[in-house]
Amino acid sequence: MHNNSVFNHLKTINKHKVLVMDLCFKIGLIKQGILHDLSKYSPEEFIIGIKYYQGNKSPNSAEKLEKGYSSAWLHHKGRNKHHFEYWIDYGIDEKDGLIGMKMPLKYVLEMCCDRIAASKVYSGDNYTTDVPWNYYCRRKDYIHLHDESRALLEKILLINKDEGEKKALAYMRWLLKHPYLYWFFFLNYT
Repeated sequence: MHNNSVFNHLKTINKHKVLVMDLCFKIGLIKQGILHDLSKYSPEEFIIGIKYYQGNKSPNSAEKLEKGYSSAWLHHKGRNKHHFEYWIDYGIDEKDGLIGMKMPLKYVLEMCCDRIAASKVYSGDNYTTDVPWNYYCRRKDYIHLHDESRALLEKILLINKDEGEKKALAYMRWLLKHPYLYWFFFLNYT
């Protein structure tokens, strides 16, 4: 391990954590902001992050290219409920195979904050509000997300893209204050 990769990986995950914390605090997810991605500091994830550090994308991608899987990612997604992969399970009917379960509102909102922050970290000076949406669009065809969780994620990412981060944050704050009104509206009018 090189001292440079240790420092750079720690700098990257700290920057991401602070950005997510800031976004979560702004919408009212204080506890989730504080606890966000703490598993990245565990030996199972941190050591892999140092070994495969690249700076412009997740080290998990490089580990996956080399091994065919990412042990750090498997560890991470199994401990962090803001990742849609945490919510993948078998459908009630076996013929459905693996499907996305409906995510609780607070985790969909944390996922949005996570995607915006990751886009800022990895895009650096090239970040614009369309980066999180474009990143999602490149991968959405193979993402196993519950229809309602997907619709909410897309709505927020589009607000962020088209109207800006302040509007997206305001909408997420409103959702947290009126979760039942939102789900009632969503179920009856979409």
